[in-house]
Amino acid sequence: MKAIQLKKPAGFDSLHCVELPQLGEPQAGEIQVKICANSLNFHDLVVVRGDFPTAEGRIPMSDGAGVVTAVGAGVTEFAVGDHVVSCFFPTWQDGPANLSDFATVPGDGVDGYAIEQVNAPSTSFTHAPSQYSHAQAATLTTAALTAWRALVVDGKLKAGDTVLVLGTGGVSIFALQMAKSLGAKVIATTSSEAKKQKLLALGADQVINYRDEKNWGDVVLELTAGRGADIVVEVGGPATLAQSIRACRVGGHIALIGILTGYSGEIPTVELMAKQISLKGIIVGSREQQQEMVKALNRFDWVPVIDRTFSVDQMAEAFKYQESGQHFGKICIQH
Repeated sequence: MKAIQLKKPAGFDSLHCVELPQLGEPQAGEIQVKICANSLNFHDLVVVRGDFPTAEGRIPMSDGAGVVTAVGAGVTEFAVGDHVVSCFFPTWQDGPANLSDFATVPGDGVDGYAIEQVNAPSTSFTHAPSQYSHAQAATLTTAALTAWRALVVDGKLKAGDTVLVLGTGGVSIFALQMAKSLGAKVIATTSSEAKKQKLLALGADQVINYRDEKNWGDVVLELTAGRGADIVVEVGGPATLAQSIRACRVGGHIALIGILTGYSGEIPTVELMAKQISLKGIIVGSREQQQEMVKALNRFDWVPVIDRTFSVDQMAEAFKYQESGQHFGKICIQH
């Protein structure tokens, strides 16, 4: 069977297609899954690029969706033919966060899903939403679950709340779609008129061009009559956090997710403290949270936004496109 491996030194041109031995039958407690699609995340990008060192020959991609082709003894949750999607933290089943590294994450600490078929513990997957294609399901593992946790699990989103999302990457677009489905108002930021129109078409109530409005936190306050956003989905990191704090209401919640602008920076601690804001760092979520999200997605009438789909042998091209920042929503790999 074919797989993509990352050779050293890491980089887009170090992704190589290899032939691996066919799998045997799944062991007790395992399922065998034919992987049909992947989606790209910033985490995958930094691993493949070499920013996060990984093992020689690592199979990349944390997000995998496909079809169950065999079931090991004792597995009752899945049957042959079920459509499934992978979990980012296969060992974090439920309860509060108990991991602070990527040692168990597919595509980083262990082999991922840029492969034709896998045998894995059944607890490494959940069912996919019934109406989703494999490519659509593959977008859920990282981006969708991160947005769900930011809004619902940690943010306790209520109808009528105002949510601020930054940019047009996968997490932000999912947060926009989810927040609107749950009755919230959404303010979004972007850098271009074309992307602004796409955000409005998806239901954003207001869109701010952050290139024109450097102090966009103040603009959010103006748009909310001085109150600020109830929840901020903060994907930028150090270069945007100060504006997110300015944009957040007193007693509001900021979900700190991204490192797009770097790994460290200054924080306006006085304003954070004075506004009594809850600032919480999150990395994706648990399997139980993913199961709850899938239940909700089965009731919503929208599907994930996929910008472009590449073939497996175009994976390096897909990562280069991701790095360019031209995409709106998710980038997928079709097997």
